[in-house]
Amino acid sequence: MRAEWVAKRRGQSNVSQMHYARQGFITEEMAYVAKRENLPPELIREEVARGRMIIPANINHTNLEPMCIGIASKCKVNANIGASPNSSNIQEELDKLKLSIKYGADTVMDLSTGGGNLDEIRTAIINASPVPIGTVPVYQALESVYGKMENLTADDFLHVIEKHAQQGVDYMTIHAGILIQHLPLVKSRITGIVSRGGGILAKWMLHHHKQNPLYTHYNDIIEIFKKYDVSFSLGDSLRPGCTHDASDDAQLAELKTLGELTRKAWEHDVQVMVEGPGHVPMDQIEFNVKKQMEECSEAPFYVLGPLVTDIAPGYDHITSAIGAAMAGWYGTAMLCYVTPKEHLGLPNAEDVRNGLIAYKIAAHAADIARHRPGARDRDDELSVARYNFDWNRQFELALDPDRAREYHDETLPADIYKTAEFCSMCGPKFCPMQTKVDADALTELEKFLAKESVPVS
Repeated sequence: MRAEWVAKRRGQSNVSQMHYARQGFITEEMAYVAKRENLPPELIREEVARGRMIIPANINHTNLEPMCIGIASKCKVNANIGASPNSSNIQEELDKLKLSIKYGADTVMDLSTGGGNLDEIRTAIINASPVPIGTVPVYQALESVYGKMENLTADDFLHVIEKHAQQGVDYMTIHAGILIQHLPLVKSRITGIVSRGGGILAKWMLHHHKQNPLYTHYNDIIEIFKKYDVSFSLGDSLRPGCTHDASDDAQLAELKTLGELTRKAWEHDVQVMVEGPGHVPMDQIEFNVKKQMEECSEAPFYVLGPLVTDIAPGYDHITSAIGAAMAGWYGTAMLCYVTPKEHLGLPNAEDVRNGLIAYKIAAHAADIARHRPGARDRDDELSVARYNFDWNRQFELALDPDRAREYHDETLPADIYKTAEFCSMCGPKFCPMQTKVDADALTELEKFLAKESVPVS
């Protein structure tokens, strides 16, 4: 759908949505996003221009259906997929992509580290995806030198970053905020550095005793992003890997650098969102969101979780969805899902489904708490269907219609029960929603209470 839109922009030195927004233009992508969000197009343009909203939309990803990430819009959810050297292949990842889109992923990150040719996997995912695709180019940079981290050069990083941009990647995690002077700050941590990309950069700096090449060559990355309209997703290499490490000096030192990098990208009209923790106790989530807004001048915040406790392997889609709902309520723009396999293994299709639904619940709950216009309409409609025992309508309105129908039909599968005024929990005689209160009866009751001077309270 975007082929004609982007054709007229090709060849220009800066084709970013922020560049056009700052010139006063409402692009086709901005207009499309405005319709999706039910917001005025001028508001979308203003938010993109100030950096408080991004529209990840590489000019080479023409089958993209544009969306936005920002505090003025609905809270979004990202799903991670990606082939591993130990498991999965292109077709499995395409199946995960299809499932992610079915269950409402707003963006998808390809975190492939093996399992086939990374360029082929990435191209297949982009060509099949109507949602923005994100990547972590440092993974392929390491593969390009056969895993010998010490052999990486700045040119290796830049080569891979430009390749991803040419292929149509809409946003990239760039670990430019971790600096050599930050590394001693992790000594008191339990889990050290848990970011894969951040760990690679940390080892490189420790080996060479030189500054992070992604930081020293940040302007070169900006020039690449301008040509293709790639958005920065500034990686939080020093995110806490357990609740003990949350909000420590290492995390906050990197966050300050991420704020500086955000403003530097904005000087060139390049879009930015900032990644966040990680593992954070509930009482620190509000602080983390507000601190990011302060340090990063309100650039959209994109958090993994956060997980609010560390003792539930196998259930971390739940421990993290709790933190995600709170983070969204406080103003986080996008939530990165966590599956039940977090910390344990590579997610399969069912794990993707469970993680994504948990996060769609969290994002929707955050939108309701923030009183976004229309956020509760679907809830109210489902509640009406529930009260009227309209089972099929309930299934249609559910975030996961297949699962809702499956659970109902486990005990009452016959079609006759789709109109029954009970479920298997209470049975036909004890369902409280069968207590239908007649409006005329209520009117008569009110008259009686008034006559008896009994206040209605």
